[in-house]
Amino acid sequence: MAKRIFISFAIEDKWARDYLRGQARNENSPFDFVDMSAKEPWDEKWKTNCRSRIKGCNGVIALVSKNTANADGQLWEIKCAKEENIRIKGIYTTTDKRPTRLPSELNGVPIVSWTWSNIESFVDSL
Repeated sequence: MAKRIFISFAIEDKWARDYLRGQARNENSPFDFVDMSAKEPWDEKWKTNCRSRIKGCNGVIALVSKNTANADGQLWEIKCAKEENIRIKGIYTTTDKRPTRLPSELNGVPIVSWTWSNIESFVDSL
């Protein structure tokens, strides 16, 4: 059975989520991606549905960029995954414009460069 990975990202980084999905298709990855991108402002119903999706996943990949610190939804997803004891791996979306200050929600979350081997080894470890 394929492992399910929740993708957490700032809405401004939707391009990175799309790129990750495309990369996974090209690599014939043995796992499925899930996310809860909100088209409307998120509310308690969104949080309940999102928590349920996160709990149904084997792990979370948090796409980390300069937008992460102000991405309330993404920060909530990371906090939720920690509360549910779902393993999280941060992946930097770019090699150059990395954030200098990370939000406290990412404390204790390992963050690595975006390489397929880093993504694959995280998923394999779940």
